[in-house]
Amino acid sequence: MKKINKVVLAYSGGLDTSVILRWLKENYQCEVVTFTADLGQEEDFAAVEAKAKQQGTSEIFIEDLKEEFVKDYVFPMFRANPLYEGYYLLGTAIARPLIAKKQIEIAQQVNAEAVSHGATGKGNDQIRFELGYYYHQADIEIISPWRIWDMNSRLELVKYADQHNIEIAKDKRGEQPFSIDANVLHSSAEGKVLEDPFVEAPEYVYTRSVSPFEAPNEIEEVTIDFKSGDACAVNGKTLSPYQILEKLNTIGGKHGVGRIDLVENRFIGMKSRGIYETPGGTILYHAHRAIESITLDKEAAHTKDDASHRYAKLIYNGLWFSPERDMLQAMIDQTQNNVSGKVRLKIYKGNVMITGRESPFSLYNTDLATFEDDNIYSQQDAEGFIKLNALRLRNLRQDKE
Repeated sequence: MKKINKVVLAYSGGLDTSVILRWLKENYQCEVVTFTADLGQEEDFAAVEAKAKQQGTSEIFIEDLKEEFVKDYVFPMFRANPLYEGYYLLGTAIARPLIAKKQIEIAQQVNAEAVSHGATGKGNDQIRFELGYYYHQADIEIISPWRIWDMNSRLELVKYADQHNIEIAKDKRGEQPFSIDANVLHSSAEGKVLEDPFVEAPEYVYTRSVSPFEAPNEIEEVTIDFKSGDACAVNGKTLSPYQILEKLNTIGGKHGVGRIDLVENRFIGMKSRGIYETPGGTILYHAHRAIESITLDKEAAHTKDDASHRYAKLIYNGLWFSPERDMLQAMIDQTQNNVSGKVRLKIYKGNVMITGRESPFSLYNTDLATFEDDNIYSQQDAEGFIKLNALRLRNLRQDKE
């Protein structure tokens, strides 16, 4: 092992990082500083701190990053309407850049030579964390235990924990049923009982939404106000970015909104199956598209849609801090100048239904759109438009005759 005097560990207090904390001290004979990010995952942070202290952690950082996470990461991403592979709202992927950034700041503050994380060598998160680390400190030492130790399963981690008297949750005894990641935007579950993509996920996997089949029989109407592409109020009440997402989570979770069962293509090259819950984010996604539908020019909207696929892939692959993401963000943000107004939705048994949208910058022209008589549009003009667009098709037809 390379000589390391101090390392900052991204620490959740779960099985993996609890074992890693002890393993780092045992194998590197170094001082370990823990960093825990509060991203709205409703964790018992006092218990996390107590557990770190119990293992002899030299310094413990628990940072409240909820507002920064939503304002500076989630909202800018949602301006792009990104969906990875058509479904995934990138709830885990968008959290990693902020965690990496803060972890490096702490490493510099405490003069640590290295940082460490609990991501496995098969997943995307190792890439997301480490690209973020290197961006903020090019010469940082990175310790990724899953890639170098001789423990190859979480069952072996449980045995290690038992041998070293590391307290772990009772539901982690034996084979862990599945792995969970959570923040205010979403929760995800992967592994074990979910590994067969044909076997339906058991209901207990879901943690923040009721089943749509068990949701209330009453429709709930919601309004969301937008200013320059970002939500700023729910049901007429101005809220902070985090409060908006928290409020929409409550509404969406109550009605079974935002559940997806997805087989995705990981950046590292394998397919994986995940159960994702994004109740508030799903409502926000549909509402944002609705306000854009009346405020964006047709070709600007289509160009933005083309860019959103590339944007989603960059976020998924851990390239938040890349020049290409900055370029796309600048273009996307420019389109949002007039994306302001109000959207009305109805939420019912897993469905998000747009029922109205209005904006002082609306490009929707009733005089043009009407099926009644108007003095603006001559329907006879359409004939020439159609013939010009049909010219090449008619020419192709003639070539075949």
